[in-house]
Amino acid sequence: MAAEMLSYLDRNSPIHRLTGATKLLCFLMWSAAAMLTYDTRILLAMFIGSLVLFKLSRIRVQEVSFVLILILLFLMINNIAIYLFSPQEGVNIYGTSHQLVHLVGRYNMTLEQLFYQFNITLKYFTVIPAALLFIVTTNPSEFAASLNRIGVSYRISFAVAIALRYIPDIQRDFQTIAQAQQARGLDMSRKETLGRRVKNTASIVVPLIFSSLDRIEVISNAMELRGFGKNNKRTWYSARPFSVGDFIAMAGVAVLLAVTLIVTFYDGNRFYNPFLAGV
Repeated sequence: MAAEMLSYLDRNSPIHRLTGATKLLCFLMWSAAAMLTYDTRILLAMFIGSLVLFKLSRIRVQEVSFVLILILLFLMINNIAIYLFSPQEGVNIYGTSHQLVHLVGRYNMTLEQLFYQFNITLKYFTVIPAALLFIVTTNPSEFAASLNRIGVSYRISFAVAIALRYIPDIQRDFQTIAQAQQARGLDMSRKETLGRRVKNTASIVVPLIFSSLDRIEVISNAMELRGFGKNNKRTWYSARPFSVGDFIAMAGVAVLLAVTLIVTFYDGNRFYNPFLAGV
C-alpha cells in the first residue's frame, strides 16, 4: 500500500535481527564497494548477493514496488542522458570500438558503450536492494539507539529517527489531503488530462507543507518542554547490544570491500576490460 511505502516493515528475519548501526555500516561499505568498482564480475556477484539478502529479509517486492518503478524510471532516463551527452564514453574507456549500428554523426551503437552502460545499470541494481533493505528493516528508535552507541550524538541520532518516522506520516497526510480535495470536486483520476492531473496534484502541496510545519512545531515544543538536549547522555528504551550476527555481518561486508578494492585497483584501472583479448 502507498501508506506503507518506505516505512518500517516488521519481520522475523536475520536482516531484521541486526542492529541499526550494523545495517548502516554494512550499507555504507556495500555502497562504497559498488560505487568504486567497474569490474563487471564483482558487480554481478554483488547483485546476486543483494537478491539473496532481499530474499532473507522476507520483504515482498509488492511492498516496495512503487519505489522500484520510480527508480527504474530514473535509471532509464539516466541511461538515455548518458548516451545523448557521451555516446563514445565506452570507446574512450576501453580503447576499442566494435560498431554495431551507425545512427547519425557521432551517434553510433558500439559494444563498448553498451558494456559501459550495462555496468552503470548493474551499480543501480546492486545498491538499490541494499538501500531499500536498510530503510524498511530498520526500526527508527532502535536505529537511533545504535547510532548513539557507536558514538554519534544522541541529538543527531534522535533527529534521524524522527526523519525516518516522518516518511509514513507525510504519506498519510498526502492521502488525507488528496481525499479532502477530491471530496471538494478536484479530479485527479485518469479521466483528466495529464497536465490537469499534475496541476490538481500540485494543489495538495501547499496544505501538505503547512501541515508539516505544524507537526514540526508541535514536536519541537514537546521536546523543549521535556528538556531535550540538556544532558550529555541519555538512555534508550529500544537499545540492543551487538550480537555475534552483527560482528559476522560487518566482518563479511568489510572483507567484500577489501576484496573489491584489491581486484579493482591491482592493475591501476577501475574498469574490467573484456575487449583487450580481441585486440
